[in-house]
This record gives sequence, C-alpha cells and structure tokens, in this order.
Amino acid sequence: MKAWAAALVLALAGCAGGEPDDGLASGRPTIVSLNPCTDAILAEVTGPRQLLAISHYSKDPRASSMEADEAARFMATGGTVEEILALDPDLVVASSFTAPATLAALGDLGIRVETFGAVSDVADSLAQVRDLAALAGYPARGQALIDRIAGALSRLSGHREGGPEAVLWQPGGIVPGEAALVSDLLHRAGFADYGDRRGLGQADYLALERIIADPPDLLLVAGSEIGQQHPVLEELPQMRRASFDTRLIYCGGPTIIRAAERLAQIRADLS
Repeated sequence: MKAWAAALVLALAGCAGGEPDDGLASGRPTIVSLNPCTDAILAEVTGPRQLLAISHYSKDPRASSMEADEAARFMATGGTVEEILALDPDLVVASSFTAPATLAALGDLGIRVETFGAVSDVADSLAQVRDLAALAGYPARGQALIDRIAGALSRLSGHREGGPEAVLWQPGGIVPGEAALVSDLLHRAGFADYGDRRGLGQADYLALERIIADPPDLLLVAGSEIGQQHPVLEELPQMRRASFDTRLIYCGGPTIIRAAERLAQIRADLS
C-alpha cells in the first residue's frame, strides 16, 4: 500500500510540473559555470542543488548580469582546476575565453566541458537558452525563460523601424557593431544605427569631437569616461541623452528582459 501511494505521489508531481524539481535525485548533471553570461541562464533553468557554482564575475555588482540577491544563492569559483575538482561536477560550462590550459586539464581529468561564446543577436541567445536547458535536463524551464524574453521584446515591437538615429557609447568610448546583441535590441526598439550609417564597426572609437560635429538623435551613455560626462554634451539641443547600464550590454538570456524594459522606457521618454 505504501509503495502504491508513493508511486501515485510521484506520478502526480510529474503531471503538475512536467519536470521534477530535485536536480540530484533525478539524475540530471551537477554543473559548474565559468561563464558570467551562462551563470544567469543556468540560475533559471537548473533545479535545486544542481548548479554547484557560478563564476566570480557574477559576484561583482559592477559587472554581473545577475541581480545581487540571485548571485548570492550560489558559490563562486575563480575558475581554477583545483576549485572545480573540489566541487566534483558532472559538467563544466565554460566561456570561449576560458584558458586553454584549464580546458585541457579538465578534459584530461575526464570532466565533461561545454563551451559557450558571446551571442550576436536575439536568435543566438534563445538558442543558447535552449541548449543550456537541455544540458541541465530542464527544457521546459528553458522554454519558460524564452517565453518571458518574447514577452519583453513584444513591448518593443510597436515602434516603427528606422526611427531616431541612436548610438550606444560604451566604456572606453567605443561602439557596438551590427553583429552585437545590443544592436539587435536597438533595431527592435525602432532605432536607426548611427554608427553603421557612418562606417563605424565593432569596438570602433567614437570621439567626443565627432559627436559634437555630427550628433545622433539619441546618445546612449554606458560608461563614466571623462568625455562621456563632458558639459559640452548639454549644449547640443537637437540630441537627447540617456544612461544605459553597462551590465545590459554583453549577455543574453534574462538580461534581454531588463535591456528591453530599459529601451522601452527610453522610447516612451522620447515620445
């Protein structure tokens, strides 16, 4: 009788959520993430006790794509082989910037490693979410995150394409190229690409003097360089300025939701 009751409880639990919550008991892999962008995605698509550690970058509130309270739920590593071995994960999710010696050492020790690079647009990011959720064994959680991203992007879709010219002025005075996720988001928000129309590509430098001589309709400032705060920018009445958090630039996944919300707010302020 007890065995029958236990089986019934498990069956009902499976019907209710589609995927059991216990990442360890279900046979899904335990994971260590060395990639700050995959940290935030894995935090949403893994089960309890499944994500053993995230990268130390996600503990830095100035750089993390995760909220501080979310990052606080997890241990962090500096990415050393010794730290990873101590955690004994089934899977390591690495960055394309992870040191080749580290990747080779993990392979020699028989630890499975999957490497993820930067995403160049929304489609790439959604594919990354699906891949990570599949590796974690929770495809439905990945789809739930994708649905939330789609909802946030839908709030940008009402803006006419080819609207005001905008440029994102990143730390170091550089601009993103067309093959950057944030450029895709700017297009979806209805902005025309100031940099692309002037032959500026990925990580090209945009001088203050050029902005003064040829201002965009909207200057998105994501940095705190001296030039980015220069008083002369206030003397360009035809140009609007808005701040853009640097933490919204580089990662996809749930970061897209916050970036889309910020762009929607900026468009509303412009109108």
